[in-house]
Amino acid sequence: MSLRNIAIIAHVDHGKTTLVDQLLAQSGSVRTNEAVAERAMDSNDQERERGITILAKCTSVLWHGEAGETRINIIDTPGHADFGGEVERILGMVDGCLLLVDAEEGVMPQTKFVLGKALKLGLRPIVVLNKSDRPNADPDKVLNQAFDLFAALGATDAQLDFPHLYASGKQGWAVAEMADPRESLAPLFEAIVRHVPAPAAEAHEDEPPRLLAVLIEADPFLGRLLTGRVESGRLAPGMALKALSPDGREVERGRISKLLAFRGLKRQPIDEALAGDIVAVAGLTKATVADTLCAPEVAGALPAQPIDPPTIAITVTINDSPLAGRDGDKVQSRVIRERLLREAQANVAIKVAETAEKDAYEVAGRGELQLGVLIETLRREGFEVSIGRPRVVCQDDPVTGERLEPIEEVVIDVDEEFAGVVIEKLSARKAELVDMGPSGAGKTRLTFDAPSRALIGYQGEFLTDTRGSGVLNRLFARYEPYKGAIEGRRNGVLVSNSDGDTSAYALWNLEERGVMFVGAGEKTYQGMIIGENSRPDDLDVNPMKAKQLTNVRAAGKDEAIRLTPPRRPTLEQAIAYIEEDEVVEVTPKAIRLRKKVLNPSFRKKRMREDA
Repeated sequence: MSLRNIAIIAHVDHGKTTLVDQLLAQSGSVRTNEAVAERAMDSNDQERERGITILAKCTSVLWHGEAGETRINIIDTPGHADFGGEVERILGMVDGCLLLVDAEEGVMPQTKFVLGKALKLGLRPIVVLNKSDRPNADPDKVLNQAFDLFAALGATDAQLDFPHLYASGKQGWAVAEMADPRESLAPLFEAIVRHVPAPAAEAHEDEPPRLLAVLIEADPFLGRLLTGRVESGRLAPGMALKALSPDGREVERGRISKLLAFRGLKRQPIDEALAGDIVAVAGLTKATVADTLCAPEVAGALPAQPIDPPTIAITVTINDSPLAGRDGDKVQSRVIRERLLREAQANVAIKVAETAEKDAYEVAGRGELQLGVLIETLRREGFEVSIGRPRVVCQDDPVTGERLEPIEEVVIDVDEEFAGVVIEKLSARKAELVDMGPSGAGKTRLTFDAPSRALIGYQGEFLTDTRGSGVLNRLFARYEPYKGAIEGRRNGVLVSNSDGDTSAYALWNLEERGVMFVGAGEKTYQGMIIGENSRPDDLDVNPMKAKQLTNVRAAGKDEAIRLTPPRRPTLEQAIAYIEEDEVVEVTPKAIRLRKKVLNPSFRKKRMREDA
């Protein structure tokens, strides 16, 4: 039986996981009568809720084709740029990749990112023009865009001569030419077997065993599971191994308690893994991502792929609000620290550092979405934390000492009528318009180079300006000299001046002051933000004030109070909304915004001192 290892890479929402569903079904890896959820590889709760892939996952299929029986190990990768660290690690484990491009949307920022990583590793992608069945699809135009992108990224002649297929992952067909009969994904399977080389590691079967850990996860029964490709030799349960860090230092020694291979949607125990196969190893307790698992006689570690540095950081500290400890059971600084360090071990794109105060931790990542997913995971595990305003991670130029900040490439698709307001708003945030042109179906595509800090908190404003019809995609591009101050939030906030439960009467009177974040009968405390002021300054208000009752009946005073439904910010919206003197209180049951200093007198005193 021959072996192929491939990764499926694409921009977010271009159909990777849906295509994997069809590959599993048509290869016979899933029984026809077996109950399988849609997007079966998105097994994480947050992945299903958000409709995106967050964690890279492995599966495998058996294909009986023209070349005989072939086992194809498939790795489904995230499409969002914030989770690019997963893609960077994965590509070093495979020998080929499928680059999916939406035949309607075309080449997008993340397409450029993942393709650049693949070409740098010497992979020869197979281009799949997915969603070719859509009425507005223009696959030939998108194919030309893909070729131009290959050329712009410095592809070799061999890489430029890429095979391509037209496909519909949802309908389960792939064809070499649009006129061919659309029956199944057999042409795609055959293209994989024909164009993806067998693992080079198969030539090293007689050498001592070595495996580079690429993914890590915790299993309640088996403990720490490390996934990677066997680079040489053979692995078997009971075999003695040692773990080496990337710099060659020994981390630990142990034995393989369980060896698992990916078979369809399940992981199955196997008795032996040969060089070139992708397996999960249990039995080690300290080894982590980028470590080399090898025989005791091996001296050197395998080279690990360098990971791009994080660009956004937030401060995570204990929840010290008056309502702390009521919802969660993990509130201590020590417990939060251990959990964050464990996350940094499993996800190499996240960095955790202690601050000078020792009870707060700086967590740096690729973007607001990645950090939001981490905090959402913590609150679902029962943690209570306070989150500070995101800030960009700047660097100093090693030659001139000049301060450099991260710049992102922003691609926006909007209806033509909204293009003007988007250009105006982003230009005010120090963004530079690079390109502008039609993108079909009455939409305009705008390309900007914008500082990362200019995009913090802009998503909500963007959706309001485009009436929910705009699509914004962003990707880290480079570091450039600091561009100066950027105007922040224009509106102030409404801050509660006392503790208690909100009353409908008080909120009804406050509605003319701005937009409410809370409803009637909710617990609030002094210093908690209950709404957005319609004016630029902050305003302390009393949301508990009740209607004065008298024994005198007055005309027009007995109408039923009807409140406008409150605008409850999501976690990502709340993190992006707050200013420097504010934090987000996150508990398993609530997301609240509050001032760092709760007492209004102390707040005013600090403002005078800062001035």
